[in-house]
Amino acid sequence: MASQELVDTRDAARDSLNPEMEAGNKGTGGKTCPVHVPVAEDTKRGFRKGMGRHNDYVKISVPESRVNPLPMEWWKTAISFFYALFNLVLTTVIITVVHERVPPKEVSPPLPDKFFDYIDRVKWAFTVTEINGMVLVTIWLIQLFFFRYKSIASRRFFFLIGTLYLYRCVTMYITTLPVPGMHMTCAPKVSSMQSYDSKSSGSLLHKLIDLFSVFSQLHGDSQAKLQRILQLVSGGGLSITGSHLLCGDFLYSGHTVMLTLTYLFIKEYSPRSFWWYHLICWLLSAVGVVCILVAHEHYSVDVVVAYFITSRLFWWYHTMANLQTLKCSPNNYLTNTWWNPLFNFLERNVQTAVPCSYSWPITWPPNCLKNPCKKYSMVQSTREE
Repeated sequence: MASQELVDTRDAARDSLNPEMEAGNKGTGGKTCPVHVPVAEDTKRGFRKGMGRHNDYVKISVPESRVNPLPMEWWKTAISFFYALFNLVLTTVIITVVHERVPPKEVSPPLPDKFFDYIDRVKWAFTVTEINGMVLVTIWLIQLFFFRYKSIASRRFFFLIGTLYLYRCVTMYITTLPVPGMHMTCAPKVSSMQSYDSKSSGSLLHKLIDLFSVFSQLHGDSQAKLQRILQLVSGGGLSITGSHLLCGDFLYSGHTVMLTLTYLFIKEYSPRSFWWYHLICWLLSAVGVVCILVAHEHYSVDVVVAYFITSRLFWWYHTMANLQTLKCSPNNYLTNTWWNPLFNFLERNVQTAVPCSYSWPITWPPNCLKNPCKKYSMVQSTREE
């Protein structure tokens, strides 16, 4: 009896564990049908087994190629540098030409200026202006040396300073103002060329001699003006170096342009948290501008116009450069400026605002001294053959 109950219990368990097999067998007329696994499952299982046996497979992640939103493009910086250099040299040429047109201060006294009515002249004030300007330029060059995106900042600086001095050439040439103070000493003018009268009497020989003297005088005038241009360029156009003794470059003030522009660039490309740094540079710039007027070296309108043009041109340019929506917006009226094609050329590939990021510009050892050959080792299989 016990053995019979054990057999019955085992049969019942077998029937409960295989209900689907029994149903399948009944459908085939009592014949047992093997259960087949799908082919896809066999393939996956075999692939896993193969991956398990071969441990020398290495997964290599390929980074996606992305366009650099802030490309250096040093060749554009070089073009911007030569643009600024050309306009600076052109400024010295215009100063030399305008100097010949400045009326003598005995004939045309200085124009009335409200600032001069209340503030007497201080002799050493203009020296303070030029020292402050040189300090600000030095600070900007040091900051630019450590700036990560120095190529972009440099070409913007060169373009703006070149454009500002091009505007200055126009204003100086079209309007020649008398000297702003009786204290100013201008270099003697180059003797003007005398006109040759073809109807003058005399023999043919005398006419040829007069014509030769006219051309000799023209050559002498050009040579003297060229020497003055080279003297201005060599001294940086500064009075402190003794190179600037020409008059007529009053409207508008080039010293105010440099003082304002260097401060704006120093503040724009430095961290906002450096308020003390910005304050020191602002004081240097503001004191330098005020000392121009205290020294009576420029009219008040020269300084006001220089500040207005410099600050507005800087803000317009950086607004268009930092806001990408303005570059292609049909409602952006700043695109009507004459320098917009130059702006598009310089800023076409700059896709975002330039961050205030700094780094050490010199790597040591240089890349050229490093070993370019990397050592690779073959991946050894860990499976046992």
